[in-house]
Amino acid sequence: MTSIDPSYYLNNQPPKKSGSDQLGKDDFLKILMTQLQNQNPLDPMEDKEFVSQMAQFSSLEQMTNMSSSMSDFTSSQSSLPVVQYSGLIGKEVTYPVYDEETETVEEYRDSKVESVSQENGDTLLVLSDGQEVPVEEITNVTESKE
Repeated sequence: MTSIDPSYYLNNQPPKKSGSDQLGKDDFLKILMTQLQNQNPLDPMEDKEFVSQMAQFSSLEQMTNMSSSMSDFTSSQSSLPVVQYSGLIGKEVTYPVYDEETETVEEYRDSKVESVSQENGDTLLVLSDGQEVPVEEITNVTESKE
């Protein structure tokens, strides 16, 4: 006689969930359609109630879309290096000046950050002395002396 593997018993099977715990816009429309189909013919749903529910649904859908858009926008903005380094605007930074022939550091200069830009994947600080310096080359950041 063959035996049944105990892993096939119902009480050993993981419970299966169907659907989610939250109602979505499709669920709202299904409920509304069911409500319309099953209304009392002698006392039908008033137009005002129907219009009010549709307005609420439309408002809810717009808020959901706006929330999703804002979430996408903020997550895309926070990952941009320009936004990350925008806090340096108005600060005094120290950067190296290279000798063109030997490509060694000739001196270090201080300048105020005017703006932040991005070019070909590189984040550059635009300084008040006209220089554009990659953020990786900044050696010191202090409050502006002005």
